[in-house]
Amino acid sequence: MNKLSVVILNYNGKKHLEKFLPVVVSYSQPYEVVLADNGSTDGSVPFVREQLPGIRLLCFKENHGFCGGYNKAIEQIESEYIILLNSDVEVAKGWIAPVLNMTEGRPEMAAAQPKILDWKNPEMFEYAGAAGGYIDSLAFPFCRGRIFHTIEKDEQQYNDSREVFWASGSCLFVRRSVYLEAGGLDKDFFAHMEEIDLCWRMWNMGYTVGVCPESYVFHVGGGTLDKNQPRKTYLNFRNGLSLMVKNEAFFKLLWKLPLRMMLDWLAAMHFTFNNGTKHAVAIGKAHFHFLPGFARHYKKRKLIKRKTKKNPCYRGLIVWQYFGRGQKRFNQIVD
Repeated sequence: MNKLSVVILNYNGKKHLEKFLPVVVSYSQPYEVVLADNGSTDGSVPFVREQLPGIRLLCFKENHGFCGGYNKAIEQIESEYIILLNSDVEVAKGWIAPVLNMTEGRPEMAAAQPKILDWKNPEMFEYAGAAGGYIDSLAFPFCRGRIFHTIEKDEQQYNDSREVFWASGSCLFVRRSVYLEAGGLDKDFFAHMEEIDLCWRMWNMGYTVGVCPESYVFHVGGGTLDKNQPRKTYLNFRNGLSLMVKNEAFFKLLWKLPLRMMLDWLAAMHFTFNNGTKHAVAIGKAHFHFLPGFARHYKKRKLIKRKTKKNPCYRGLIVWQYFGRGQKRFNQIVD
C-alpha cells in the first residue's frame, strides 16, 4: 500500500492544470499524483498524457460532480492517506510533510488541512477554508480568518495547529480508511459544504479534524462556481439544511431546524435589499428542493455509528455576533 496519494479532480480545467499541476508534481515527491477526470472535453487528458506522463490518470466517461468524482477515484486508490486537492491550488515546497506528521502523531485525527491563502492576494486568507473551519449552533459555517464575506489579512494570528470542526475540501488530507468508513462525500450535495458534512460525520464517529498552518497553499477560488452566483447561494443554503438533518442530535434538531429556516428567510430579505432578488429566489428554491428530500437525508443518520465526543462547534450564533454586534474577526468571537 502506498503511503499517500495526491488526487486532483478535473472537469474542463485545462487552464488550471497547465498553470498549477507541474508544481504539484514537483513538490509532492515521492508521493504519487493522480488526476481523476470527470469526462472533460477541453483537452485536459491529452495535455497530461503528453506533458506530464508520470501522473496516474483515472478517466471517467461522464461528470459525476465533485462528490461522486472523488468517491469513484478514492475507491480505486489504495493509499493510507489521500489529499483531495483542487486543480486551482498552488502548493508550496514542503507542503505535505507538516500535515502528514501531525495526523500520524494523532491516530484519532481523520482529516486535516493546511493554511489556505488567496492566490490573487497572498497576504489574505482565502474564502474556502482559511485557517480551519467551524460551524455555529445553527450550522452556519465560518473560518479562522473568514466570517461570511469578511476575509482577514494573514498576520500569523492563526498559526497554531489545533482541532477544528471542518477542513476545507480545496486541500483536504484524509485517512482513506475513515473516509470509506464514513461513506465518503455525499453525492446528494453535488458540490459545496460536502466537506463540512463529511467532517461532522467523522466527529460523530469519534474521530477529530485539524489544521496545520505550518503548511500553506494558495487557492484561486471560484474556479467551479463564483461566490456571487445564485447557483452557489442555492447549493449552500440547501446543503446547509441537509447537513443539519443528517448530523445534528435529534432533540436539538427539533428546534434548530425551524429556527435555521427562519433565519434563511431573513437572509433572503437581506439579499433582496442589498443585491436584488436573484439570491433570495435561490434561497427559496433551496428550501423548496430541500423539503421533499428531508426523509432521504434523515435516513442517512442511521448509517453513522455515533460516539460521544465533544467537538469544537461554536455554541453561539455567528449571525448575531456578525450582524448584531458587528464582530467581524474570528478571534473577537471564538478565541
